Amino acid sequence: MMFNIEIDREVDGRWIAEVPDLAGVLTYGATREQAVAQVQALALRVIADRLEHNEAPAELLSVTFHAA
Repeated sequence: MMFNIEIDREVDGRWIAEVPDLAGVLTYGATREQAVAQVQALALRVIADRLEHNEAPAELLSVTFHAA
């Protein structure tokens, strides 16, 4: 699985990072790096939850993130 991360900066200076392919996976950070790290952690939690509840294929999985 490869997920793109969309990053933007709000007018108040905060950074926002989102994984569009995973509904609700969006975080804010004081820095770009913090926002990216937080959104990756949240995405992994969502993927793990889906696996635990049989909502995703149980095959061996590789996850890659690409920050745009």
